[in-house]
Amino acid sequence: MPDTVNGLPLHPLVVHAVVVLLPLAAIGVAALAVRPSWRGRYGWLVVLIAALATAAIPLATSSGEGLERRVGDPGEHAQLGDTLLWFALPLLAAAVALVWLDRRGARPDGETAGSRRVSGPVAVVIAVLAVVVAVANLVQVYRVGDSGAKAVWGNVPAASAGHGDDD
Repeated sequence: MPDTVNGLPLHPLVVHAVVVLLPLAAIGVAALAVRPSWRGRYGWLVVLIAALATAAIPLATSSGEGLERRVGDPGEHAQLGDTLLWFALPLLAAAVALVWLDRRGARPDGETAGSRRVSGPVAVVIAVLAVVVAVANLVQVYRVGDSGAKAVWGNVPAASAGHGDDD
């Protein structure tokens, strides 16, 4: 995999796929968990977004390792980034499980259950776990991104970066 695209490091470009898709998938999974009627209509879209986000993570970590060879060790950011896949995989599994719940509630004549809830403790446990996993993903994406910003900018706010006291 190349380290740059038109002279720009590949890592910040690839990371944006993760930064956009993984929180979108997490919000989608949480929405499917609390609104069972949306599972039939939006479930496979959420699964697709979660799968794309999950697939983008190894590309981001690989391109990050390439960038690390050029600019040095980003410290905590690299460590946190390596954990993100272990958050995204359960999110993808939760999305699939929620779609499975909807399919399980389909009527024998092929008509979907629509807004009809699949009742039972299994459905409730899956929905609660899906929300927990979604929240954990949002928190971890924030932590990885924050540590990456600190690795690049240090503790200097971006708005004041480059504006020293020598004015």
